[in-house]
Amino acid sequence: MPREAEPSNNERAFILEALQENIRLDGRALDAYRNIELSFGDEYGSADVQLGKTRVLARISASLTAPFPDRKFDGIFNITTELSPMASPAFEVGRQTETETLLSRLLEVALRRSSVLSTESLCLLAGSKVWSLTATCHVLSHDGNLLDASCIAILAALQHYRIPDTTVRGEEVVVHSLEERNPVPLAILHRPLCVTMGLFEGGGKVAVDATLREQQVCEGEVTVTANRHGEVCQIAKLGGVASDALVLLNCVDIAVAKVKELDTIIAKALEKDATKRDIGGLMAELSAENER
Repeated sequence: MPREAEPSNNERAFILEALQENIRLDGRALDAYRNIELSFGDEYGSADVQLGKTRVLARISASLTAPFPDRKFDGIFNITTELSPMASPAFEVGRQTETETLLSRLLEVALRRSSVLSTESLCLLAGSKVWSLTATCHVLSHDGNLLDASCIAILAALQHYRIPDTTVRGEEVVVHSLEERNPVPLAILHRPLCVTMGLFEGGGKVAVDATLREQQVCEGEVTVTANRHGEVCQIAKLGGVASDALVLLNCVDIAVAKVKELDTIIAKALEKDATKRDIGGLMAELSAENER
């Protein structure tokens, strides 16, 4: 099974010695993210995130289906991840790695189980017809911190997506095309984001948004999922060095502050995209026609 190239002993020693002096290889502060670039595709629900050299593309798709028998009034929301050899030689086609398994599970808890989306709003006919949404996350380039980049991409894509408008006539559901009716945004309940930090020096030093090299030499990682209101949805520490409770509380404080910054970046990118699409007030005109 292919593996990621490990840093040499000299590289490892150099990175750790630099971190002891609060210096990172790319010149960032310990609590700083790499440069984040967020853009949207021509179609609704497509978000491209570049976090330094890490790049993730998220796409939302929807289809009509029958609900689960025990949840007749709820739509379906699923998250899938795809890590191809194009992103890293450590990934193989058709073979799930430990990295992909952990990424899928943490995204599941951070977004789906925290009820980021109102699944009841996806119900059209109770027990018969509901929308099934799938968020597909494609990793295009891997240079560390896939989780944060993937979470930003999926959350931005969900806010950007517009679901087709429908009309229910008895037991029949009519789905209107974009030409007939303006699509409607999803019912987002809250906006949780992941902040992952690497632990060094026995957990006494924390580095936000570790690069791949920093992840390979760190002693453990802590991921905190929270929204801009300070509500913590998840704290995940998967192995590594034992950490004091005060260290975890410090990680939570850092994460809550960083989530506000990330949420602002997403909001500005959405506003910029909406302005670009709303040429001559066309969207407002279409919304007025729908209301009539």
